[in-house]
Amino acid sequence: MFTSQGPTLRELAVQALTSVERGYDLLAPKFDETPFRTPVRMLDAVEEALAQHEGSFGSGLDLCCGTGAALPLLRRLCRDRVTGVDLSAGMLRQAALGLPDGADLVRADALALPEALTASYDLAVSFGAFGHFLPEQRPDLFSGVHRALCPGGVFAFPIGAPVGPTSPLWWAVAGFDAAMRVRNAVWRPPFVMYYRSFPWGPVRADLHAAGFTVDTVALEHFGRRPDGTPRWRLVLARKPRQPVLRADSA
Repeated sequence: MFTSQGPTLRELAVQALTSVERGYDLLAPKFDETPFRTPVRMLDAVEEALAQHEGSFGSGLDLCCGTGAALPLLRRLCRDRVTGVDLSAGMLRQAALGLPDGADLVRADALALPEALTASYDLAVSFGAFGHFLPEQRPDLFSGVHRALCPGGVFAFPIGAPVGPTSPLWWAVAGFDAAMRVRNAVWRPPFVMYYRSFPWGPVRADLHAAGFTVDTVALEHFGRRPDGTPRWRLVLARKPRQPVLRADSA
């Protein structure tokens, strides 16, 4: 929920009528007082799973780092360089206020990561940002992360189990997405933010197409559904240590 220090409805409306970049520039000073910030519970669960299943890493990248909520997590998991990347200069200014030692920030579009980041990281993470990318943009997004990782590097992010139309949450997110599509059809610049544009099946296929091998582990902190499947999983997409030869390249 929003706190008394969070943005007002008027401020949110103004932000929603700008671009994604400008909207987050405006929201940045109050972002951590909104429900959009990744919960500490999720950060802790991901850190625990990565430490248990992968151990420690050399260098780490937080893609779409926002105000830097995940940078302390990376700092604890990584021995060397830690970098946060975001498009919004306002969000990066907020992140800089609590920047851990040994961490740096880079302003860049996640769809066009700088060449200087190529093959630089052993771990990349991202939290709560994928709704800002249209499905047709995922191949470029995942290919960019693949290039930024060293051979053997891991791209990790949480993904929730799908909910059906019997759930009030399904109707809430469907209504939000419908409202955003109407807004983007009649107003410019667009503000891309959809909650139902990241289904696991197509996402997994796009990760494979980008050159990753893909595994998942259950985030048991969030329990299981009545059918026994996890409510949340951690995706572990790994860049192979050796180039994968495709059938059409043999």
